[in-house]
Amino acid sequence: MQRAGFDPAPELRAIREGEGVRKVRTPFGLEAWLVTRWPDVREVLGDATTFSNAWQPHRRMPGLPGMPERSPEELARMRAGNLLAFDPPEHTRLRRMLTPEFTGRRMQRLEPRVRQIVDQHLDAMAQAGPPADLVADFALPVPSLVICELLGVPYEDRAEFQRRSAKLLDLSRPTDERLRAGEEQREYMTSLVARERAHPGDGLLGMLVREHGADLTTDELVGIANLLLIAGHETTSNMLGLGTLALMDHPDQLALVRDDPEAIGPAVEELLRWLSIVHSGTFKSVTRPTEIAGHAIAEGDLVMLSIPAANRDPALVEDPERLDVRRGALGHVAFGHGVHHCLGAPLARMEMRIAFPALLQRFPDLRPASEDRRFRSFNVVYGMESLPVAWGGA
Repeated sequence: MQRAGFDPAPELRAIREGEGVRKVRTPFGLEAWLVTRWPDVREVLGDATTFSNAWQPHRRMPGLPGMPERSPEELARMRAGNLLAFDPPEHTRLRRMLTPEFTGRRMQRLEPRVRQIVDQHLDAMAQAGPPADLVADFALPVPSLVICELLGVPYEDRAEFQRRSAKLLDLSRPTDERLRAGEEQREYMTSLVARERAHPGDGLLGMLVREHGADLTTDELVGIANLLLIAGHETTSNMLGLGTLALMDHPDQLALVRDDPEAIGPAVEELLRWLSIVHSGTFKSVTRPTEIAGHAIAEGDLVMLSIPAANRDPALVEDPERLDVRRGALGHVAFGHGVHHCLGAPLARMEMRIAFPALLQRFPDLRPASEDRRFRSFNVVYGMESLPVAWGGA
């Protein structure tokens, strides 16, 4: 279901206000139960025992169109280290190794460097002068550099891994092309992990090698690095681009974020809720007969969640279609919920709390430089392809 600008697809609202849950055929050709109401989405996310992210060993996952046959060993290698492909206790084992790098204390130590990175890119925009492409010049490179430094990934490699991740997440591309991009990304990460095994650096990958190298296989290190690298720059960059456009469309809201230091925390939460750039997250495999919103769900059925519809549910906030950066309602599911709540949420929040006001204070009259709005409609992560902006007399 294609989104309409900032808003979820109209069909999703109709489902949420009607039966709440509907069996649909996904773009991958699979049948799944689509869950749209906020309380039901939270319930599914909070029950990893019934709604499993893991591939059940006794049940073969339905094949996707264009997907080649893979042996159980190949599938195990592909999912190794990917926190989204496991439930406790295996998920707990992996996450426990990573959690110390994403605590509030760790974010405080990172904050001065993030501010420096933001200021450097704003300086470059100001020096080049308007117009600028906010996506290419600010929204994408800032979180990319942050996650590269955090992981210990060479920043000079960013163009290639951004190209591969863009292909991988673009659902409009043929399956074989997306698979090739994924394989190339794994090959790159495998070489990087080998380098870190030989000479551990100061980044997160080096820390994992030094402190957990005996407990993690090379495939697990590759999977962890892959997930964090792609998620670490794709999600925050699209929030920065799409969020800036939303604020420019709501000048009163933009002024609050620009001028009131107390407004930025609630504003970030409201933008996360209102934009909901991750459409659905991972499929859930049902492990026992259950019920959602009065619908009987059989063991082995697949469940998918509409994060945008849930975050626009009146059960979460009053007048949910309205963007109001002053309310900052917590409880949204933009970062998920339960054991799979986004590990990098503290980093993403910190980057946005720094980047939005810094951008708007540097260019107080920031405005769109074009009426052409190119949204990433068929992408795992929603956002802007580009965002031409101007300021000053330009």
